[in-house]
Amino acid sequence: MKLSRARLALVIGLAGALLLVAVIVSPMLLISMPSFLSDGGASVDCADSTQVEEVSDSGTSDIPGEYLDLYKEYGQKIGVQWNILAAVGKRETDHGRSNLPGVKSGTNSAGAAGPMQFLISTWGGKARMPMSSTINGYASDGDGDGVGDVYNPADAILGAAKMLKRNGAPENVRQALFVYNRAWWYVDQVVEIARKYAKSGEVKVPPQATEECDDPLVEAAPSDIVAKILEFALAQRGKPYLWGGTGPDAFDCSGVIYAAYRAAGLSIPRTTFTQWPFGVKVLEGDEQPGDLVFFNAGPGTSAGSPGHVGLVVSKGKMLEARCRLCGPIKVTSYQARDNRVGFTRPLQNPAVLDQLKKLQNSSL
Repeated sequence: MKLSRARLALVIGLAGALLLVAVIVSPMLLISMPSFLSDGGASVDCADSTQVEEVSDSGTSDIPGEYLDLYKEYGQKIGVQWNILAAVGKRETDHGRSNLPGVKSGTNSAGAAGPMQFLISTWGGKARMPMSSTINGYASDGDGDGVGDVYNPADAILGAAKMLKRNGAPENVRQALFVYNRAWWYVDQVVEIARKYAKSGEVKVPPQATEECDDPLVEAAPSDIVAKILEFALAQRGKPYLWGGTGPDAFDCSGVIYAAYRAAGLSIPRTTFTQWPFGVKVLEGDEQPGDLVFFNAGPGTSAGSPGHVGLVVSKGKMLEARCRLCGPIKVTSYQARDNRVGFTRPLQNPAVLDQLKKLQNSSL
């Protein structure tokens, strides 16, 4: 089973305001995003990446203890592969050990600074930013001192994790690395280092991250009906958000879910406001693929009347059409959202149970 995918739309929203981090040794000039995102022929491990990858012997011997702890802590907190963070740190400044300009003070010839080599403009405009001020960039306070210091390893590594996350990691980690420094040779080098740092020798991505990993995700569905729902929903990734859209070319958050259930032969309410009371409530931790997860988001919404919904595709992950400026339909983490309201199971609604019986009888 091979699911279609509108891959080109993955780059929507990356143009224009994308932020560049330069490499110390060979800083790259800003170039336009290519019309496709090459994977360089790299293999993908479809194992779940929710657990921290074990460190290889070479990783333990090469990465300073302080840095290793930070890579692990912020990789897990933000939701990106720690060994990718570590590989960026190695490629950029040898984990802060480089004595080249811009690592410990000032900037290099490209204007990059700190152990993770942020452009000062990408960081927020100044090398040291009070976190109480409005920041347009990745300045972060990893050590809790109230200042985002580009030269501070804790701050810089946290900022790098956020940048990778925003641009596609952990699912589309190669895309995220390309945005970090726009050269595929750089991406290849970082991925190779990351593999050496992991005991498994792999860069693990969530099962739903790529087309190559969709088959095991769908096959793990709790029922044939849920498998049909997931198959349709995952095939819509990359399509644009459109308020009121129910396909086939664009969807809004509830529209893609409505269409996915319809593709499985089931009818559920069309809008988020009507989908919320329709399904049977499910306790957090008991949710499963095919369930819906709701958020207190959008104008005129509240905890009792959520305005945004996603489709659970695996533990901690959902497919969502978020907003027009948020990029295309994609798989994201719902565990990272603090405005989560709750979960429901439309398949347990009495009306849907009747529909399921009719579908079963018609197939006999």
